[in-house]
Amino acid sequence: MTYEATRARVETYFDRTATRTWERLTSDAPVSKIRQTVREGRDQMRDRLLSALPQDLTGRRILDAGCGTGQLTEVLAARGAEVVAIDISPALINIARARLPAPLHARVDFHAGDMLHEPSGPFDHVFAMDSLIYYDADHIRSAVDRFVDHGAVVRFTIAPRTPLLAAMWYAGKVFPKSDRSPTMVPHNTATLKRKLDGAGKVRDLGRVNCGFYISHALEVAS
Repeated sequence: MTYEATRARVETYFDRTATRTWERLTSDAPVSKIRQTVREGRDQMRDRLLSALPQDLTGRRILDAGCGTGQLTEVLAARGAEVVAIDISPALINIARARLPAPLHARVDFHAGDMLHEPSGPFDHVFAMDSLIYYDADHIRSAVDRFVDHGAVVRFTIAPRTPLLAAMWYAGKVFPKSDRSPTMVPHNTATLKRKLDGAGKVRDLGRVNCGFYISHALEVAS
């Protein structure tokens, strides 16, 4: 499937089909046990992606590519970074903007659009947490190349190819059919790292395995 076709499916899902689901999932509202594991896993992955950064990010310009409802954006801005937050879903951008504490508004520039085409660099860091998980290896390599071209250290997540994740996902048990996400593309981590060779220095940031949330983080630096 082409990048444009996949992007359109993702946009439809997040902007029309499951906006309320993700608004609730990324809040403190009660959720099902399954979704609670997804919430906790995402929290763990966010912490993992942030762990190598200093607490004080004053003077750093950071792209949050696929910012969703803005959880990572808020943390980055609270640490002093200037953040460009972009998402394919205008509805999620509206939620992120509304949730952002007023004192941080001056540090965040929100955009609704394609994370690969709208924002202009340079950036010190790019984060793409769970926003490349629907794409094949060629598309991920193209995205990473573009981000690295902005001069950034890129940290992103993929869906690792594991029997458990495949069984859960393809059985359709993660979410009800009415708001199920577009199908993730599982990747063999070692194979994808070889695919990324040449884009920059690739570093394995490890995996989060929390119930129904399974995700693997990589870093590419020019």
